[in-house]
Amino acid sequence: MARTTAAITAVASHVPDYKLTNKELEKMVDTNDEWITSRTGIKERRILKGENKGSTEMAKHAVNKLLEKRGIGPEEIDLVIYCTVTPDQIFPASANIVSHKTGMINAFGYDLNAACSGFLYGLVTGSKFIESGTHKKVVIIGSDKMSSIVDYEDRATCIIFGDGAAAVLLEPTEDGTGILDSILRSDGSGQEFLHQKAGGSERPPSAETIANKEHYIYQEGKTVFKFAVSNMADVSYEIMQKNDLTAEDVAWLVPHQANLRIIDATANRMGVGKDKVMINIDKYGNTTNATIPLCLVDWEHQLHKGDNIILAAFGGGFTWGSVYLKWAYDPA
Repeated sequence: MARTTAAITAVASHVPDYKLTNKELEKMVDTNDEWITSRTGIKERRILKGENKGSTEMAKHAVNKLLEKRGIGPEEIDLVIYCTVTPDQIFPASANIVSHKTGMINAFGYDLNAACSGFLYGLVTGSKFIESGTHKKVVIIGSDKMSSIVDYEDRATCIIFGDGAAAVLLEPTEDGTGILDSILRSDGSGQEFLHQKAGGSERPPSAETIANKEHYIYQEGKTVFKFAVSNMADVSYEIMQKNDLTAEDVAWLVPHQANLRIIDATANRMGVGKDKVMINIDKYGNTTNATIPLCLVDWEHQLHKGDNIILAAFGGGFTWGSVYLKWAYDPA
């Protein structure tokens, strides 16, 4: 009997129009284009402008494009997993909000927070609903309005993050394509090195937490970089070994877009040349949960059915992981 797997059958994205360039950041904090580019690879990032616009503002456009591309109605979707660290509200879940905005009235949904690894966690979780036979059409969304938690007086973090959303549709297949394997890991001891200090139940919002700027991203860059380089590279190589893949077998590496040096280290560990690595960090910066699906959208026209693809990510918490999939369709 053929194995049922979850195949990505459509991808779509949405990013805001406004571009925050390195040159503009030079006027805001003590930094410069050369310093940012040499250390991160980022040239610009998109920022969502306007009052009362959260991450679902971008996600709804990505979902509408996704459904249109696949030629299906929103009522056909069974499940929505919304991967984010910047939900519109603490509750209700942004999955419920975006389902309402897009007409996915028959789907149940929930939010998933695993920092920058969230999209991979969501993709693997969604695949299990498909494999079980209980669900036929699952939407995985990666969407973050990182500008809402960035301190634009902190040059260590404000140069890194941008806003964006992307979504993929999972459907069952028995043709050997789809999500074939994954390795997901976490280590809570990394909490102190990358987190948002206040806003949760441990430190609810107060005049003090706001005055102390505790609702912004805090990152101890050198420690995070060290962990990210080793763990993201190792888990990507591990999934290759686990599935008897050589560098020649891998068509594409799709890495989380956090830092160009981390991406290079992962590709080197795998033995994969840069011509097989999806990199768009220069255009979008680190959009947290949206980076990997944004890459899939940007490279969709170069993907072919049967391509071996490795997805890899590392995020705060710490969280990290890799996913091995075979692409399910040829370019339109």
